[in-house]
Amino acid sequence: MKKTIIQIYEVQKPKEAEALIDLGVNNIGSVLIDQAKWKKPAIRKTVQVIRQAGARSGLIPLFKDPIKIFQAIDYYQPDFIHFCEVLSPFPGVHASMIREYDELLSLQLDVKDRFPRVDIMRSLSVPLPGMPEANDIQKNILRFAEQFAPFSDYFLIDTLIWNPGGASGQPVPGFVGITGSVCDWSMAKAVIEASPIPVILAGGLSVENVFEAIVSLKPAGVDSCTQTNALDRNGRPVRFKKDMKKVRRFVEEVRRADQFVQGERFAEQCIDAKRI
Repeated sequence: MKKTIIQIYEVQKPKEAEALIDLGVNNIGSVLIDQAKWKKPAIRKTVQVIRQAGARSGLIPLFKDPIKIFQAIDYYQPDFIHFCEVLSPFPGVHASMIREYDELLSLQLDVKDRFPRVDIMRSLSVPLPGMPEANDIQKNILRFAEQFAPFSDYFLIDTLIWNPGGASGQPVPGFVGITGSVCDWSMAKAVIEASPIPVILAGGLSVENVFEAIVSLKPAGVDSCTQTNALDRNGRPVRFKKDMKKVRRFVEEVRRADQFVQGERFAEQCIDAKRI
């Protein structure tokens, strides 16, 4: 049975990574939040633990200096590097994003040249449902996917928050992710179906909706961060701290969806065989 990739972010400690691997998580991602203090021995040990256990480690640098990024890849030796700069698909803003495309593409080409064994994951920004000019937005997202696909190994679809005044509502300015909100699944499905490389779906995925996401969209993988985090006394997600009970249930729902999709495919094959 083909299994959906299960990816969990933001994991910064070896013990937490070990617990996630025991629960059946495939990809475990860590985050570098400070360009000036990018060298974190605990994260390096986390990456080593993940590799030794046979899972895959990912790294998101929340900075854009190529030299620092190259140094981080060399220091941590992750299985994949994940770039999640906001790629705005909104008409009017899209034109300015095109000008930044060469810089982002150049970085990916340099990473491939220097670290050929390290995969590249590129985030694609998909807005919330119900946006005006949805057709134009979707076309722009698909155009980004077409442009980046030859120089990426995976796409990750994540939720882009955009306020009416044109200002970004992302928790980390300039980067897409950790909103806890679900993106427009119709646009996400269009990307998944058109993409020549595997697509991982993120954006508000939780125990409550991951089954439906897999059955409806059939991505190569699913990613969770905010909705599998522990909560503080006020019910707000705590960054860099996972709730293992939520993760366990998330994994169970993913594998339940895999079985359901497999059953659907078997039923379709039976119907096709009868027609023949």
